[in-house]
Amino acid sequence: MSNHKAGFVNIIGNPNVGKSTLMNAFVGEKLSIITSKAQTTRHRILGIVNGDNFQVILSDTPGIIKPAYQLQESMMDFVKSAFEDADLLIYMVEIGEKELKDEAFFKRLQHSEIPVLLLLNKIDKSSQEQLEEQVAYWKEKLPTAEIYPVSALTNFNVPEVFNRIVELLPDSPPFYAKDQLTDKPERFFVNETIREKILLNYKKEIPYAVEVETEEFLEDDKIIRIRSVIMVERETQKGIIIGHKGAALKKVGMQAREDLEKFFGKQVHIELYVKVNKNWRSNTNQLRRFGYNQK
Repeated sequence: MSNHKAGFVNIIGNPNVGKSTLMNAFVGEKLSIITSKAQTTRHRILGIVNGDNFQVILSDTPGIIKPAYQLQESMMDFVKSAFEDADLLIYMVEIGEKELKDEAFFKRLQHSEIPVLLLLNKIDKSSQEQLEEQVAYWKEKLPTAEIYPVSALTNFNVPEVFNRIVELLPDSPPFYAKDQLTDKPERFFVNETIREKILLNYKKEIPYAVEVETEEFLEDDKIIRIRSVIMVERETQKGIIIGHKGAALKKVGMQAREDLEKFFGKQVHIELYVKVNKNWRSNTNQLRRFGYNQK
């Protein structure tokens, strides 16, 4: 394919700076779950944007943290791999932010041989003076990066950044079919949608102790029938997820069904169950089963 560009663009940054919002703005579909809680994204999620003469393969990575348990170590392995296979790195920061939570990652950025676009996000919340100060600060910290002020939420400067990405990509035939939106299976988006509703509806530790597994995904012309299990670490968490007379779980199911009907474009019937899976976040076999451990 002559004059065709294609490549891998990996988005990195601290938790909650807007990486998933940016990727969804690029792709035009809600691929990465977005909530205001940190550590929402646990996997690398691929979104594919196709044009006549380009294919941009975007990877949204978990926010960079200092790992406290094995699940978080596995999440940081996804971020490390983002440095290894990128043709272009997007480093996302928000106004007022000064550094990555992991110094080693920042050093890798400073010495990166591949192009880095530094996006200053949430500029709708800053003054002109603050913005100029931030641009100067990051120019000094990362002199090789191209800096773009953006607002992923309001789409300010997002199309301009996307055009620049396409310009910087290498000449290459497409890596995926041109009508493909992601490399993830349908069950993955069911799990993520349910997990997003749990993040929105429950407080404190509960959302982080939860994993979702879709055991059944049966689709015909008119309806998709889904059966999913919500895993928790303790009996007390199971009670909280279910709620009084099952009301809390029912609410999660209803919200997830509404989103999935939009996503799949057809009627969805969803059944949710809650099971205790003790200390799954620190169990290597369980983490592998849920797709975390890459080693």
